[in-house]
Amino acid sequence: MMEEQNNRTKWLHLRLTPDEYQKIMKEFNTSTCRKISDYARKNLLQKPIISTYRNQSLDDFMAEMIRLRGELNAIGNNFNQAVKKLHTLHQINDFKHWLISYELEKKILFNKVDEIKKHIQKFAETWLQ
Repeated sequence: MMEEQNNRTKWLHLRLTPDEYQKIMKEFNTSTCRKISDYARKNLLQKPIISTYRNQSLDDFMAEMIRLRGELNAIGNNFNQAVKKLHTLHQINDFKHWLISYELEKKILFNKVDEIKKHIQKFAETWLQ
């Protein structure tokens, strides 16, 4: 069975004032359409447009978690490099130097974990109100 091809070969050109353009872009940004042409086509053909609802507290939470994840990844990379260095040490002096830097990395890691716990607690309290 042959499927009907849906090639769009006709162009529709449109001029807008800056205010009209900003209004359309604002509504487009709140929709689930990935392209402005899809949004305009659905709007002109009176097809349903699904709008998204943005929860600002959830957005803030996600931004903070993304930032903290990046910091944890960096700390994890530093820790992995320190352990890798440990496996290459052959002298006691090298080992002592590694041990000192490891303690510093451990303190940073524990501080970041505590910071994450505090942020999660803060968001949990806000969310449960």
